[in-house]
Amino acid sequence: MKVENFEDILSVNMEREEKLAELKNAVDSDNYTLEICDIRDLENLERIFSENKIDGVIHLAARAGVRPSIDDPILYQEVNGRGTQNILECCRKYGVKNIVAASSSSVYGNNKVVPFKETDIVDYAISPYAATKKANEVMGHVYHNLYDINMAFLRFFTVYGPRQRPDLAINKFTRLILAGEEIPVYGDGSTSRDYTYIDDIVDGICRSIW
Repeated sequence: MKVENFEDILSVNMEREEKLAELKNAVDSDNYTLEICDIRDLENLERIFSENKIDGVIHLAARAGVRPSIDDPILYQEVNGRGTQNILECCRKYGVKNIVAASSSSVYGNNKVVPFKETDIVDYAISPYAATKKANEVMGHVYHNLYDINMAFLRFFTVYGPRQRPDLAINKFTRLILAGEEIPVYGDGSTSRDYTYIDDIVDGICRSIW
């Protein structure tokens, strides 16, 4: 079963109807159901949990992006914070004991020590987006401690590949190169960043499932 919420940004890459058709064609199983749901809608989430036997949750829903979060921090708190809390509450209420959730490399902030480690202190977020992701990890620990729910929060480093968000660097750079246009460079060009291919992300998620 998959619960899907389509962000407006996806319309730049693929129309909603086209994506729905691809999802339906890709999965031919009596065990698959597509539910379109906003994770802020607790009532609808509870309906989904109550009507289905759910063994575990892979929670990838979020408002993504550092810069947009600075423009609309309240929306990011509502979706990423309250939305995740709604999912945790549904898992508690309906006895779901396994959760794999998307966190972000953004929680590391301006950490100068590389490579980053899971044991690094990540209390110094520099964007609302990063703050919501760190808060979700902390809330997940609370639910693990109180209700014995298995939690895995995966700190993804910018994912690239098919269906990548059109606002991210690799997508943008590739489009500009194919169009024969210049790539904008900020700073002196000496910065570096880790990226992770989508197939590796999927493999990591699968290996993290109970």
